[in-house]
Amino acid sequence: MAVKKSAAKKKAAPKPKKAPAIQKKYTKTEILNEIAQNTDLSKKQVAAVIDELGVLIERHIKKRAVGEFTLPGLLKIKSVVRPARPARKGVPNPFKPGELMDIPRKPATTRVKVLPLKKLKEYAL
Repeated sequence: MAVKKSAAKKKAAPKPKKAPAIQKKYTKTEILNEIAQNTDLSKKQVAAVIDELGVLIERHIKKRAVGEFTLPGLLKIKSVVRPARPARKGVPNPFKPGELMDIPRKPATTRVKVLPLKKLKEYAL
């Protein structure tokens, strides 16, 4: 009787190669070149994808939209409404003790908040 060696020996899956750290900040052109080189896409196609991603994010966070966009595994972009602050009179001045000051009112504003997700946080470790 012959023993099947292939069943006894399992081949381990090759580990993905770790990419080296990049030492300088890339420009938009360098980013497009890198992505085009590492994929089967042309620079024009990569540029079109990045431009469309920007449009998609804008449509998610603009007024009367859902207000939140998630790039899976990497980051979450939110639009946050900061309420108006009323004017205040006679508030102690923190820079000149004993002196009072007036603080003008501030209107409500909408800010964009970018939150890193778990995978992005792990990249920094």
